[in-house]
Amino acid sequence: MPVRGQNLLLAAVVTSLASIFSAPALAWDLRLSDNEARLCDDDVVLRKIEKRFRHQIKHVPELPEVEIGEISRIHQHRYYPASESSPIARRYCHGTARLSDGRSRKIWYLIEDGQGFAGVGDNVEFCVSGFDRWNVYNSYCRILR
Repeated sequence: MPVRGQNLLLAAVVTSLASIFSAPALAWDLRLSDNEARLCDDDVVLRKIEKRFRHQIKHVPELPEVEIGEISRIHQHRYYPASESSPIARRYCHGTARLSDGRSRKIWYLIEDGQGFAGVGDNVEFCVSGFDRWNVYNSYCRILR
């Protein structure tokens, strides 16, 4: 390839990269603002919880085969904004999960700003009362309360 062709190719790559990195936000990772975790009732958060709950039911022995039908009575009970000493915004939430067997269970969850896979998106940790067989979140989901 002649030198001129290489220069044109390099210019095209640099221009493409500049447009990608100067974009204000990607459609799949819109947040309220920088350093602010999503709200407790955000659809992205609730869908992530429902999907991960289905995975948990399928892969943890001795759990009843149920799904979360809906999460209601959602409210935030703690919020720690990002600061110089703690650069990750954290939002602690609580609600009631209506299960496919007709029962309601308490659910607690934590949303951490920018802590998703490889730093993309928000991380969500959750615990449904009675479904933490391995005590990941201590007894009665205490760690997320």
